[in-house]
Amino acid sequence: MRYFESLVVANQQITDDVFVLQVERRDVEAGAGQFFMLKSWDKELTLMRPISIFKSEPDVLHFMYRLVGQGTGKMAQLKQGDPIRLLGPCGNGYPCEMLQGKVAVLGGGVGIPPLCETAKVLSNKGVNVDAYLGFRDVLFAVKDFDPYCANIFVSTENGEEGYKGFITDLLKPENYDAVITCGPEVMMRKVAAMCAAVNTTCYCSLEHRMACGIGACLGCSIRTKLGMKRVCKDGPVFLSTDLLW
Repeated sequence: MRYFESLVVANQQITDDVFVLQVERRDVEAGAGQFFMLKSWDKELTLMRPISIFKSEPDVLHFMYRLVGQGTGKMAQLKQGDPIRLLGPCGNGYPCEMLQGKVAVLGGGVGIPPLCETAKVLSNKGVNVDAYLGFRDVLFAVKDFDPYCANIFVSTENGEEGYKGFITDLLKPENYDAVITCGPEVMMRKVAAMCAAVNTTCYCSLEHRMACGIGACLGCSIRTKLGMKRVCKDGPVFLSTDLLW
């Protein structure tokens, strides 16, 4: 992990409120499921914002984020060549090196982006990957999964695209050696319960408000079977059976 300054390569708006920010990598390491703390302001706001890795290329890091407040509002105004500061990579990502056979990656909303890099890493090591992507209405990032997934299942709540309903309705965890999930907590709880019922290994990436990103402030602490853990430092990825929801 290191703190460094970089430059914006591109900042593309892909839906009404979803953007993809590309930043010069500057030789920093980056693993599937990890995140960076980002900041493009000085006096207006204090805290950096945690954004997961969407895609990692040799010279560029991609971050997909949703416009929700002042911090992401500032990020949405960034243009090519603008300076930006990063801290990372932070946290522990998915244990891709331990996984084999057939794996499902299941995401909802802005929990979908970090699963793209994860699918790539798994596919590159010979794992058979299926993607389950759940949206409220407008789709994004689906085509980015194409090169790495044998099958892609899509759901929307209004039924305008793909299956009408929740993406968990389509998952059959007994068909997989492991399931990796990221998104709303209620969705991940459902996935964890489904996997537990058929003894399929499940990894959850938790989304919590983070102030420091390095485990110092304890603001993102959660209860687990192994005691209190910090989402930013000990996670964000946890074995589902360790979590005390």
